[in-house]
Amino acid sequence: MLPNPKQMDETLDPRVKRTRSLILESFGSLLAEKNFENISVQDVTDKAQINRATFYAHFQDKYALLDYSISKMFMQEIEKRTLNVCHYTPDNLRNLILAVCEFLSSIHSSCAQPHQQFESLVETQIKKQIFGLLTYWLKQSKSKNSTDIPATVATWAIYGLASHYSHMKKRPALDKFVNEAFPLVAVNLEQFA
Repeated sequence: MLPNPKQMDETLDPRVKRTRSLILESFGSLLAEKNFENISVQDVTDKAQINRATFYAHFQDKYALLDYSISKMFMQEIEKRTLNVCHYTPDNLRNLILAVCEFLSSIHSSCAQPHQQFESLVETQIKKQIFGLLTYWLKQSKSKNSTDIPATVATWAIYGLASHYSHMKKRPALDKFVNEAFPLVAVNLEQFA
């Protein structure tokens, strides 16, 4: 199983969890109001009604907060579909593509004005988690081939397709899009799984 922020949070003191949750809620609320570049640590602390020292006890800066927030939200999406505890199958791959498309579409619709810097930070975090999940799946298959290249190619394909979908003005039905995208990703993994 993949390590994730939720597992790390489970070992924390309840007061720490509560404070971290307050910071995340405040940050999410601010992202709905204004773009990431215009959000300051002071904005987050004011909204959460905590002091800056408390914020810095949890996060190095707003970039670390964004990484943690995206990582946690995306892992919840993966766990909801139990993709983190299964192995490679065409259905699981299809569900992963679906999850990434839904997640990115949700991010773009819930954030006030996602700009290049924000999207770049989100992309880095999501691709890291997709790569980890695909590597986990491929290693379970006990293939003698290296998993790095197929996992990398599939990660970029999945993220690229999901990003394309989330930016479309007139989106087709998600199932239709995923059915069209699936063979383009699966061809990179089938021989290694």
